[in-house]
Amino acid sequence: MLSKTEDAGPELSPLLFRRRWWVVWALFGSTVINYINRQTLSVLAPVISRELHLSHTALSTIFGAFQISYAVSWLLGGMVIDIVGTRLGLSLAVIWWSAVSALTGFARSAVAFTEMRFLLGIGEGFNWPGASKAVAECFPAKERSVAVAIFDSGSSIGAVLAAICVPWLALKFGWRSAFLFSGILGIGWLIWWLAACPRQPSRGLVRKKGFIGQYFRDWFPLLKKRETWAVVIGRSLSDPVWWFYVFWLPQYLSDVRGFGLKQIAFFAWIPFIAADLGNFAGGFAARILIARGVPVLRARKLICLVSSIPMLSAIPASLAHTPFGALAFICIALFGYASFSTMGLTLPSDLFPAEVVGSVTGLSGLGAGLAGTVFTMAVGPLVDKYSYTPAFIAAALLPLLATAAVWFLVREHDARPSPF
Repeated sequence: MLSKTEDAGPELSPLLFRRRWWVVWALFGSTVINYINRQTLSVLAPVISRELHLSHTALSTIFGAFQISYAVSWLLGGMVIDIVGTRLGLSLAVIWWSAVSALTGFARSAVAFTEMRFLLGIGEGFNWPGASKAVAECFPAKERSVAVAIFDSGSSIGAVLAAICVPWLALKFGWRSAFLFSGILGIGWLIWWLAACPRQPSRGLVRKKGFIGQYFRDWFPLLKKRETWAVVIGRSLSDPVWWFYVFWLPQYLSDVRGFGLKQIAFFAWIPFIAADLGNFAGGFAARILIARGVPVLRARKLICLVSSIPMLSAIPASLAHTPFGALAFICIALFGYASFSTMGLTLPSDLFPAEVVGSVTGLSGLGAGLAGTVFTMAVGPLVDKYSYTPAFIAAALLPLLATAAVWFLVREHDARPSPF
């Protein structure tokens, strides 16, 4: 098994190191497009559910279909990207999810939407393992949290753009046009990505004789390491918070707060700006702590602990008397989540050799996706029978368990030395 205490891999290309900020901003772009694609349906859910007479339980099934394939794709996508490399792996993934997104505009039933969302999740799950692996390959430890904050902030920006642009497209050209628009975006990104990320012949690991067998021999021992489970459990207990707001916020604003499509366009993007600020707050706070001599893993753990506190504001959000009071508390919760998430996505590159970072990230994504699926699919029946309040309470309390897992399972002497 590759030791986390050594730089187990080929020497980093000087060209890749020089172009690392170009690469991370291209990853930001893929994350923006990724979220525009997935949020198109969430933003349009109030309109589509009325037109197709869908219950909240039916919406849960559609959202859950995406999460199931997305969760599995994190794991398999991480493995594939570790084998074929980030450049090729992400290129194929974006082509796949863009085509599926465009085809979703032709769906005319709950079954068709469920099938399309399942296919969309297969491609979109590649993004974060690939981005995390690229950060591990390109950046020293002191810069990693900032690099992760940059690409992960694309999720918030994508959600913002979807909340603003998708309603406008739907009102102007019909809701089906919004799916076609989101699919076309991937073509422009592919050109950007291939120009930004240089070819790396030395990273073409799939060409090395016997590599795949060695890869799996290296992968399975990861399951025995407590650090692996710190990452997996931490994300599995925090990511449902994000999925709840991503999938259900527009529907909640429509059901409980009386928002129409125009009001959703005006206000539903605001919490995701707060999340974007949380990404950078967490990333830069960790960098400052490390620069002042705090050990890398201690800095990550401290940020996780502090970030779990704002997520408790989900409870007063559900009890707020005004829609804008609820939105304010949701903003605070998403700020905390995004700061926590930046640390969770950075930890694999702190703890493991670059060759398996994609796989560890993918394994954590599998756990997070399955947990998020259970949570998302439980929300619909809860709302149909009771209200949104139990879901808000769970979204507030789960991150405390996630923080405990990271705090007690990550040992500060386990950080791998930077190859820089």
